[in-house]
Amino acid sequence: MSLRLGDIAPDFEQDSTIGRIKFHEWLGDSWGVLFSHPADFTPVCTTELGLTAKLASEFEKRNVKTIALSVDNVQSHKDWINDINETQAASVGFPILADGDRKVSQLYDMIHPNANETLTVRSLFVIDPKKKVRLIITYPASTGRNFDEVLRVIDSLQLTDNYQVATPGNWKQGEDVVIVPSLQDPDVIKQKFPKGYKALRPYLRLTPQPNK
Repeated sequence: MSLRLGDIAPDFEQDSTIGRIKFHEWLGDSWGVLFSHPADFTPVCTTELGLTAKLASEFEKRNVKTIALSVDNVQSHKDWINDINETQAASVGFPILADGDRKVSQLYDMIHPNANETLTVRSLFVIDPKKKVRLIITYPASTGRNFDEVLRVIDSLQLTDNYQVATPGNWKQGEDVVIVPSLQDPDVIKQKFPKGYKALRPYLRLTPQPNK
């Protein structure tokens, strides 16, 4: 059964490069990014894991824990990490799950038989502190993920969880946001958005990002 947005992310217990992980317990009150890789020692994945390591401070300031997955074993992962650190000038500090039995891959629908019957596709899940799935992105094996986009969506999710706004296409931190159409009371709008707003249409009202 495939996961959908708003579903509770399946819990699991699995070996990793930092020992046995109970997923929900490991996440705690943090946001999480769980992302899969077809196999160890693959070129695109090597660049992705290196990039994730370099972005550690960006994830940390957003209260996000990152965790990768591959169907290879823990020792293979550890050997791979040495390659990643050397070739990407990085220091991988996040865990990599060893999913040899495909347990996690099946829970998260990461095996797409028409792409590959045994290896995981390049899937990524953003999970909030309530353990709900908030973003699902699946890339083809030949295309590396855009982690700027992952951070952008996390910024949007965290902002829109706390304010009655949505973020426009290509929105980035610090740019104007949209007041949600369900908010109509002028007094409430004035209270919630003291910086004012510009109504391009009754349903399209732009306001400065409220937490900046």
